[in-house]
Amino acid sequence: MSTLAPLRLLREPWNTSKGNQSNVTTVGSSTWCQGLDIPNEFFLTLGLVSLVENLLVVAAILKNRNLHSPMYYFICCLAISDMLVSVSNLVETLFMLLMEHGMLVIRASIVRHMDNVIDMLTCSSVVSSLSFLGVIAVDRYITIFYALRYHSIMTLQRAVVTMASVWLASTISGTVFIIYYRNNAILLCLISFFLFMLVLMLVLYIHMFALARHHLRSMSSQQKQPVYRSSSLKGAVTLTILLGVFFICWGPFFFHLILIVTCPTNPFCTCFFSYFNLFLILIICNSVVDPLIYAFRSQELRRTLWEVVLCSW
Repeated sequence: MSTLAPLRLLREPWNTSKGNQSNVTTVGSSTWCQGLDIPNEFFLTLGLVSLVENLLVVAAILKNRNLHSPMYYFICCLAISDMLVSVSNLVETLFMLLMEHGMLVIRASIVRHMDNVIDMLTCSSVVSSLSFLGVIAVDRYITIFYALRYHSIMTLQRAVVTMASVWLASTISGTVFIIYYRNNAILLCLISFFLFMLVLMLVLYIHMFALARHHLRSMSSQQKQPVYRSSSLKGAVTLTILLGVFFICWGPFFFHLILIVTCPTNPFCTCFFSYFNLFLILIICNSVVDPLIYAFRSQELRRTLWEVVLCSW
């Protein structure tokens, strides 16, 4: 798949000299360094699945007044972010397919402007998606550790301010990235942001799991029922899924950025760069998986979702 301007330049480092670039090409000629040839049709299909899935989540939350709470508003914003990732991927892929088959002819200047717009949308939605994953983790943490004060802490006004701040910061970040995408400082900021979100989610979810485990142990000792092990195992599985999906889907892309900054001419790094399209696929897969983890596990939302689906028929 042919990616757009700044994303295409992330595929391989730009901070290599001409002599180093020839060495990179020689090293990259080995079989396992050829990367994966992922057809545009696959990107298109995956983007459509993600778009429909997240659109259903947004429709269900808007339809059911019982879901009009800060927690579901954050999930709705996450779905919108993932939906924007899908939309930018769909628009890009459609243009690529039409241009490849000669069905669409556009002037180079217009293509460049479209590149910037789509890339800004992609980068902004990626940042907002990561941000709302962190916001949801904080919201769940407050729900568990400050249950009696939750409604006074997470008021509707604070939730709106949080959502607006995330969208504003994401839009600014996407714009700055498009303008200064050749600057290593920008990549370091993105990498630091990812690591911060990873550590934040690790700390919060592990602390929540530890509290739940302690609570189950107390209940088991009082009631003398063998519910502790199975419930603890279920909680461990949930925690593993949450953090595992986050790391698997986002880790390779940001590791790619780390290698661009630290070792642009190293043979191993060069081979790793050739799998850039696979890392983009994993990010889109995260948009597909997020509703399954954060939205569809709610019985109320699933019931509303069925109503939305049935009404659409």
